[in-house]
Amino acid sequence: MAKALNIIFAGTPEFAVVSLEALFQLFHSICAVYTQPDRPAGRGRKLKPSPVKQLALQHDIPVLQPQSLKDLDAQQQLASFNADLMVVVAYGLLLPPAVLQTPRLGCINVHASILPRWRGAAPIQRSILAGDKETGVTIMQMDVGLDTGDMLLKSSTVISQNDTAQTLHDRLAGVGAKALIDTLGLIVEDKLVPEKQDNDQACYAEKLQKSEALIDWQQSAEQIHRQIRAFNPWPVAQTIVDENTLRIWNAEVIQDASKQTPGTVIGESRSGIVVATGDGVLQVTQLQLPGGKPLAVSDFINAHSMLGKIFGS
Repeated sequence: MAKALNIIFAGTPEFAVVSLEALFQLFHSICAVYTQPDRPAGRGRKLKPSPVKQLALQHDIPVLQPQSLKDLDAQQQLASFNADLMVVVAYGLLLPPAVLQTPRLGCINVHASILPRWRGAAPIQRSILAGDKETGVTIMQMDVGLDTGDMLLKSSTVISQNDTAQTLHDRLAGVGAKALIDTLGLIVEDKLVPEKQDNDQACYAEKLQKSEALIDWQQSAEQIHRQIRAFNPWPVAQTIVDENTLRIWNAEVIQDASKQTPGTVIGESRSGIVVATGDGVLQVTQLQLPGGKPLAVSDFINAHSMLGKIFGS
């Protein structure tokens, strides 16, 4: 029988939970879980543990939450676990060289893109914004660069025209967990074949900014549609109308042309609010007024008519 590995897991959000749950189904031993410090959340701003911490505590795994792994005490504590491997999934803290070299087999990362296509903080959203037809997960041997390490295993998935950042996130979490299990199997059987990245093919997936959420209706319907999908559920695409900020959660591209000023609402029905763009027509199907909740257009137009209004003015 293959030798069980002694694994440290490092991760924080829901995306990482799926991989941690998968590890619990294997014969390997999880000696410790590292996650971000508890953060204030909700109206009361009470400290809330990360999703990864909550799962680890359910399984009675020691949880560590250092502010940084750069200080010597934190590094010595990590070394005391005598781990064979550290598995990192959306942890959110930089691993200094001393930590990368501590486990016997180093540190591997579950990264949500087919490297080297999107390195950095927001690969899921950037892949949708760019109009990529597919994406996936790369299991990578971590080094001191930003997502520059050798690729150990890749698994891809198609990006559909209906995918939002949320639906793609959830699917990739499952793809990543399976790829991680497959990689661990190759590690214990000594069958890994690391592959160098082609740095010339790399793009940097910058962290999302709220300012990017404002829709420019001079863009094409296709580009705006990507923006709406990429920014759902955060920061949510938005436009100004009658001095109010309207958040747009979902839409679809209509195969029509319009000579109206981009941003003009040219049609309205229970199916959607039809808006002219710089190239083509967009039908908004779910939106939200300030202080309200997201509504399907069929519910929204019972109380609000947008016909003839100009979005973005």
